[in-house]
Amino acid sequence: MAIVLQALPCLARAPLRPLLPGRPMVRLASGMALAEQAQHLFESTVGAVLPGPMLHRALSLDPGSGLLKVRDRSFQLRQNLYLVGFGKAVLGMAAAAEELLGQHLVQGVISVPKGIRAAMERAGKQEMLLKPHSRVQVFEGAEDNLPDRDALRAALAIRQLAEGLTADDLLLVLISGGGSALLPAPIPPVTLEEKQTLTKLLAARGANIQELNTIRKALSQLKGGGLAQAAYPAQVVSLILSDVVGDPVEVIASGPTVASVHNVQDCLHILNHYGLRAALPRSVKTVLARADSDPHGPHTCGHVLNVIIGSNTLALAEAQRQAEALGYRAVVLSAAIQGDVKSVARFYGLLAQVAGAQLTLPGTRASVEEDEQLRELAAELQLPDLQLKEALETVAGARGPVCLLAGGEPTVQLQGSGKGGRNQELALRVGAELGQRPLGSVDVLFLSGGTDGQDGPTEAAGAWVVPELASQAATEGLDVATFLSHNDSHTFFRCFRGGAYLLHTGLTGTNVMDVHFLFLRLR
Repeated sequence: MAIVLQALPCLARAPLRPLLPGRPMVRLASGMALAEQAQHLFESTVGAVLPGPMLHRALSLDPGSGLLKVRDRSFQLRQNLYLVGFGKAVLGMAAAAEELLGQHLVQGVISVPKGIRAAMERAGKQEMLLKPHSRVQVFEGAEDNLPDRDALRAALAIRQLAEGLTADDLLLVLISGGGSALLPAPIPPVTLEEKQTLTKLLAARGANIQELNTIRKALSQLKGGGLAQAAYPAQVVSLILSDVVGDPVEVIASGPTVASVHNVQDCLHILNHYGLRAALPRSVKTVLARADSDPHGPHTCGHVLNVIIGSNTLALAEAQRQAEALGYRAVVLSAAIQGDVKSVARFYGLLAQVAGAQLTLPGTRASVEEDEQLRELAAELQLPDLQLKEALETVAGARGPVCLLAGGEPTVQLQGSGKGGRNQELALRVGAELGQRPLGSVDVLFLSGGTDGQDGPTEAAGAWVVPELASQAATEGLDVATFLSHNDSHTFFRCFRGGAYLLHTGLTGTNVMDVHFLFLRLR
């Protein structure tokens, strides 16, 4: 039987609260609670990848000559600059771009999440807001990270602007995570609802971001290089805030300024793999058949410069600096954590057990069995940049608390109708794992948070857990396994301790995937 919100009276008395509970859990020598340090580290990490500073680092303008430099390329500005953008961080990016380049900006159109301007105003983040007489038109849409009619109107306005450009113009494209949902423009006769239904079915069956974007691009007017094609013959400069593992520009926001390398056969292979080809609407079959017979072949994007200005790797580098400033031995495990959330949670549980044993008795290991299981699971996850050996060596040589850092984007296979997001689901699963493992005299805390401040269709960025979570929840009548079976992690955390273990930041104005922190400290 599925859990429904009305059946949980705790929600009526569980207002949204900050990360920290009323009393500290664990205190370090500095006097700062471990949970408080986790929140501080998360906020510092997000602060390092805010759009304004990153954009200013990427661009430089000579006011006298009007020469714009982007990396090693130069562009002459003379009131010939146009701007479009789409994504969760684009409002702040556009504000910074207009501040720097406003005298040359003719017109702009951006598509941003519904409610983000009001949220930034409430948070007092004036630097994320456009000035009152801005030349940039703002569309808000994609409520709860889902494409909608408002986002479609924005996408069509962006296409119209791009199609009107000439060879003398420069189009500045601002792209960040969430851009796919904010730039929906299905190729007729496919409707927005048909494309959205297909995407939901793929996601529910465990399709990863690369597979989802392959399908999106095949059915879109603007993705997969479509926007760049619409802007031709204008020069195009795309400034990209990456929310995808490995920072592949063709995948971020489904690559609107990058020629697609995929063909119809790739799409059919994905649809077959997830058992959906037979259920395709006639309109989707029509568009795929038309693309398969296109005599012009794929678009090229030789008039485009794509530049990554921010990423999860940059965020983790800042997290490492901040953790070390707090007195931790810190090491970055990976910026490419992906795979099924159950396997990722088990990896972190095993890692806590193996690392905890080394911290307790330097030079020793957990049982050979756990050590082998950890390495086998790491191999199964196929994380290309995993620094497991280095991390364990750091733990073995530590003479104080340790913080293991990682980032990425695990996948949740939906099997229930609950409410949650991948960060809360991961945290709850890690909490359950920690509770089942002997950790000795080591205090452990795990935090998972989305740098955009919104984890799925919830108002939380993520959550943090400790090994005692499941047993403490049981005393409140909350069974962790039941909530997990319904993908109902947000409801669990709202109920448990009045929401005290939820991570609340509000919309941050940026998005470089998720970050995971594993704190270990001898009692």
